[in-house]
Amino acid sequence: MEIELEINGVEQTVEASKSDSLLDVLRRNGYTGAKRGCDTGACGFCTVHVDGEPVKSCVKPVTKARDASVETIEGLGTQNDLHPVQQAFVDNTALQCGFCIPGMIMRSTALLVENPDPSEQEVREALSDNLCRCTGYKKIVEAVLDAAERMDSGTAVAADGGQTVDSDGGAATVTECSRTDCGCMEGDQ
Repeated sequence: MEIELEINGVEQTVEASKSDSLLDVLRRNGYTGAKRGCDTGACGFCTVHVDGEPVKSCVKPVTKARDASVETIEGLGTQNDLHPVQQAFVDNTALQCGFCIPGMIMRSTALLVENPDPSEQEVREALSDNLCRCTGYKKIVEAVLDAAERMDSGTAVAADGGQTVDSDGGAATVTECSRTDCGCMEGDQ
């Protein structure tokens, strides 16, 4: 059967069988950032956003995602223009093998939309359904808190991960964002 989806802002018609999960269809169509881990929704490796909500795509029947807007890690940022959460993960070395990171980042971005100023405990609770076998979560939690601060303050991030510097030698602030869907420039600046 054919299913209509909006994937990373692009309307698409994808082939699927009734038994396919959203993860099956995404990966078959080249969106391989969402990882297959448990196939039971227990690990969070496959987390994507469906209509703005974090969803474990391995247990979401693709038929239930018909006509939905799906965002994967591939739609969040690019190698040359990372989303603030992605950049914070890089800057805080919040990864080892990297297998869990797309799911962690997608869940973290959803958290920061819901709660732009989470406490450490709120970050830990939000990420409690996302497993990481390599780390103790310390750097991941630090990265999410760092991203929250960056997104709240509008602090610009240089390509090398450091802050950009304005002409007075201070940290530059972002006054516009090339992305229209991340919400990083909403609120008081």
